[in-house]
Amino acid sequence: MAEKIILDRNLTIEAVRVTEAAAIAAAETMGRGDEKVADQAAVDAMRTALNRLHMAGTVVIGEGERDEAPMLFIGEEVGTGDGPKIDIALDPLEGTTITAKGMPNGLAVLALSEHGGLLNAPDVYMDKIAAGPMVPVDAIDLDNSAEENVNNVAAALGKDAKDVVACILDRPRHGELIAAVREAGARIVLIGDGDVAGVMATAMPETGIDIYMGTGGAPEGVLAAAALLCIGGNIQGRLLFRNDDERGRAAKVGVQDLNRKYAITDLASGDVIFAATGVTDGNMLQGVRRTARYLSTESVAMRARTGTVRWIRMQHPIVK
Repeated sequence: MAEKIILDRNLTIEAVRVTEAAAIAAAETMGRGDEKVADQAAVDAMRTALNRLHMAGTVVIGEGERDEAPMLFIGEEVGTGDGPKIDIALDPLEGTTITAKGMPNGLAVLALSEHGGLLNAPDVYMDKIAAGPMVPVDAIDLDNSAEENVNNVAAALGKDAKDVVACILDRPRHGELIAAVREAGARIVLIGDGDVAGVMATAMPETGIDIYMGTGGAPEGVLAAAALLCIGGNIQGRLLFRNDDERGRAAKVGVQDLNRKYAITDLASGDVIFAATGVTDGNMLQGVRRTARYLSTESVAMRARTGTVRWIRMQHPIVK
């Protein structure tokens, strides 16, 4: 019997159309200093584009709950309702602050999976570590010291520890981690926001990033895992809880073991489609550009089942 394919190949391109719409809307607010306006524009555009797709989609990873931002909320149903049953993880604007300030690496991000293919993670923090496909799965571990992880990555890549480059979010909470990575001899790229792009960078040799380490949002961890499932690489995550409210969020989505270490296939599995479009210029994608006649976008689209990666540059005529 032939394998039943849930995700139609055309959905890969349709997913890009969704992230393009969100990126274009967000780019209109770039540098204006208002994070919520930027996020709202991206959310509205992404919701409209999703509702055009032939699917019965359910948002399992949404955004906005933690800071009361505009939301595509968890459990929201999108699409025409008469197509395949699909789970959706999204971040209409990964990098609200950096977009509002006109800084690099703003993205619109979307992942689609067969039902049950994405972890329904609560909107809390997650401790993460990730590396590219040339690093064995057992070489990195959240329970290793920073030195052990740096040395293991160096050995896997055939380089000295001083040549390993780690990507870490520039946050006060990472002070001890940054010091430990430097003590191990590695170099560090600090980023202001956008840890989905930071994790993805480990699987793209042209970025020069070898390992991602640190704490960021759990929803972004699932999105990053979806990307690495498509292009190769490994990520491990563990949920972090600051109070009873956050533990309650975990219970609502069925998390029972609060100390569990999640492997990549716990976060994303099966046939997954991942798409991202640049909002502002970054080390992976060019941001939205405007001329008198066109808006230009650059996107990446990936699929786990086939291993294909498409880099897509589009010109969108400006309708006056």
